[in-house]
Amino acid sequence: MPQPPDLEGQTTDLHIAFPANPAVIRDTLLRILAVPPLSGLSAEARGNAELVLAEVLNNVAEHAYPERAGPVSILLRRVDDGVCCQIVDRGLAMPGNRLPEGELPDRLNLALDDLPEGGFGWHLIRSLTCDLIYVRSHEENRLSFRLPDDG
Repeated sequence: MPQPPDLEGQTTDLHIAFPANPAVIRDTLLRILAVPPLSGLSAEARGNAELVLAEVLNNVAEHAYPERAGPVSILLRRVDDGVCCQIVDRGLAMPGNRLPEGELPDRLNLALDDLPEGGFGWHLIRSLTCDLIYVRSHEENRLSFRLPDDG
């Protein structure tokens, strides 16, 4: 299994830690989108980054820490063709210690309770990122990916 890049050993453009709860996530997203490295992306790539990061961070708040807001950190590093991201939390592991497939249901007219776990959100994340890797190690979840930039 491929290992995620270790962004901690390299110069990062942004490293931020905060509690994973919806209000803090919204405020944090607004702040990090306004500064490098995300502010240096094209408008379309910045919009995609906002969608991906909002989905990932809200998943952490909802699933990794279902009982309370726990710590999460984001490391972002600008690379030639986008921004490498690593999100780390100490919450519950992904089911089966692996990423959801993120396949869309065959029928889109399903009731909300009948939608597959990891459906639309993980489909979106997989569609808008590159090099997506999840590792559970030393009681931490580490999700890394690259947000491509077309500009």
